[in-house]
Amino acid sequence: MLASRKKLMTDPLRDPDHLYQYEPYLRMLARLKHRRAYQAKVGVSDIVQQSLMQAVQAIDDFRGSSEAELRAWLRQILVRNIAHLDRDMHRDKRDVRREQSIEQQIHQSSMRLEGWLAGSGPTPSHDAAVGEHVLRLARAIESLPEGQREAVRLHYLEGLKLSEVADRLDKSTSAVAGLLHRGMKALRRELATLGGTQLR
Repeated sequence: MLASRKKLMTDPLRDPDHLYQYEPYLRMLARLKHRRAYQAKVGVSDIVQQSLMQAVQAIDDFRGSSEAELRAWLRQILVRNIAHLDRDMHRDKRDVRREQSIEQQIHQSSMRLEGWLAGSGPTPSHDAAVGEHVLRLARAIESLPEGQREAVRLHYLEGLKLSEVADRLDKSTSAVAGLLHRGMKALRRELATLGGTQLR
């Protein structure tokens, strides 16, 4: 027990305060698979808080040593909770294929988010820098007005075409284009404070 506490004190990856910095990142990803039918039962913030509490409680099970591995581990916990909620709502048994589909979609969106960040090539501090910038970008996306946030999320993170985003949001393509323009302008302004980092 003492060794475990000492490890927490010396390893920032296992610091609960550090884990909770990933709340906007997980909330943004959770929106991808959080169906409207779930919202009356469990909100996005609820499922993210549950995932973070489980991560803190199970931190000794985390075997990684990098921010990228930590993000992957947190995504696994989030996916498991979304899959459990999905199963409860369907009142059926575990569907491994559906769980894998949720995991794949969230992983792909996370990779799109990271690929969005253009910066210098790999360096010894590259992983830590990417982690910091991913968190900053996730917080910036979450802070956008709802219309801009949803347009950016659907187009850039889910990979939907402009017309598909318009159908999903029940808006014209020109209205969606305006939301994306304003959203991206705000995000670029936010990231301008991170030296050498910009959106592709």
